[in-house]
Amino acid sequence: MSDIPSPLSLAVQRLADFPALITADLAVSYQEYDRMVRGVASGLTGHGVRESDRVALLGDSSVDYIVTLMALLKIKAVACPLSDRLPHDTIKKLVRLAACEHLIVFGACDDAITLSGVNRIETGSLLQSSDSPKPVTDTISLDREATILFTSGSSGEPKGVLHRYGNHYYSALGANRNIPFEPGDRWLLSLPLYHVGGIGILFRALLGGGAVVIPSAKQETGQAILQHNVTHVSLVPTQLHRLLEHNEDLSRVAKQLKAVLLGGGPVPERLIGEALKYRLPLHTSYGLTEMASQVTTIAKNDPPEKLATSGRILEHREVKISREGEILVRGKTLSNGYVRPDRPDSLVNGKGWFTTGDMGELDSDGYLTVTGRKDNMFISGGENIHPEEIEAALCLFPSVTEALVVPKEDNVYGFRPVAFVRQTGKRQPDDTKLISHLKGYLPSFKIPDTFYAWPDKSGTTGLKPSRVYFTELVRRMNEKKD
Repeated sequence: MSDIPSPLSLAVQRLADFPALITADLAVSYQEYDRMVRGVASGLTGHGVRESDRVALLGDSSVDYIVTLMALLKIKAVACPLSDRLPHDTIKKLVRLAACEHLIVFGACDDAITLSGVNRIETGSLLQSSDSPKPVTDTISLDREATILFTSGSSGEPKGVLHRYGNHYYSALGANRNIPFEPGDRWLLSLPLYHVGGIGILFRALLGGGAVVIPSAKQETGQAILQHNVTHVSLVPTQLHRLLEHNEDLSRVAKQLKAVLLGGGPVPERLIGEALKYRLPLHTSYGLTEMASQVTTIAKNDPPEKLATSGRILEHREVKISREGEILVRGKTLSNGYVRPDRPDSLVNGKGWFTTGDMGELDSDGYLTVTGRKDNMFISGGENIHPEEIEAALCLFPSVTEALVVPKEDNVYGFRPVAFVRQTGKRQPDDTKLISHLKGYLPSFKIPDTFYAWPDKSGTTGLKPSRVYFTELVRRMNEKKD
């Protein structure tokens, strides 16, 4: 990798008056975007932020947040976006793990989040500096450290993934080659900026020339799409379900959209079928934080039946399947490693491949199908149980919108599967009907012993429910019975 001209500077030269950032009451042109970034970059240096400093960011997505994040990258600092949904103690733990020297809090986040030895920067005074005309740098090194993004931790403790600028740059290049994002297009920022999918939208906009739309808090996705003339949107399966559930204007939404990028986990077959009835332009994908977002994605002209897969490999990435069936990845988008107090913990084996922990298959046409997580599998009476297989079958039941299967200790079999199901209308699970349904798809030893209603609290702080939380919930419920 090497130095490149700043993508934002190039965008200004081509698209000075085109919109870059859009909210309900504000449209920021690329020229204004660049001016604000340069001004905040100057303000950051005035507050003591230096090259290679690590800066934690906390708050909801906003113009101020995006401008500050880009300003950090401009002065060669390392941005560390964190989820404001996490408990304070967890936030403090992650700030320490990432070795952040500074903390910037946006919006209505609690003022009580302060840490000794960490410089808290108030956004009000910082953003007042945004009228500075002086450029800080006109080039970007692709090799330098740029962001720390924490994995979802759905199966354990979150890990801080250290990305180089080039990881995000090449991720966006390959993604835009597959799904063009051009001047005049608008991508809804429907994923949080502490998620690699949210960061990816910002980079795809810089390289492609489209605008990023920041929706109002709690605004329904369909409403935001229509209000802002959105052409592209990134959704996880739960968000797609909610879009389909509020479908009064879905035909209008579908006509307006050029692409619906689906990620964040397997998409139930029934959900895909329902979306296709409205002719939503779906693109299923497989990605991970360690690879700076998408690895494989469905293309525009792929056959509809291929939506059951995660698409084919994008440029600047490589994928292969190990003898054990595990998905291995490498390429220009693969991160430096996991953060540690002294230096990054390398991700790769001796041949440069990262073992993802995901199991999958590549067909003869190069389409990837993800079959489950290696570390989610458990053994029941000598038989391998893959929770994802059971969850997919449960989601084919008409009223089930989400399912999660975890192991419960059993004196006879070692472990038995139990399931949590979310249903329309907050219905309670009907064990008899669910078992009868599953018998059409699964052998008897894979059918859960118990079905629980989805809890009000699901341990979710990112985009995925926490299997650790659900497993512990089952353990506590069984202790009460005993």
